[in-house]
Amino acid sequence: MIDGLVAGKLVGQAEMREGKNASKFVVAKVRATAGDGDAVVVNVIAFAPEACAALMALDDGHAVSLAGSLTPKVWSDKQGNTKAALDMIASNVLTAHQVVRKHGAAGELEDL
Repeated sequence: MIDGLVAGKLVGQAEMREGKNASKFVVAKVRATAGDGDAVVVNVIAFAPEACAALMALDDGHAVSLAGSLTPKVWSDKQGNTKAALDMIASNVLTAHQVVRKHGAAGELEDL
């Protein structure tokens, strides 16, 4: 596996699922732009409660940055063209909402 950081936009809604032993996890898809301008689909799964909550708070099209383990994949579309994809186990999720909250709290501390 590769440790990586991916930034992109959520495709559709994140979905909470339940595994064996009633363990909960979240799955989502993120569309990221590669260096050549092509889009790469990142299939995301999160188990950490904080990462799950952050993904569930997002709507379709929201910007998100993810850190975690990556596994490269290849898939074929209906016309037989091969496309790159990534599977990610997200350990950390950062959204614009979290950045605004953190900067707001830092501003309050500066006033002291």
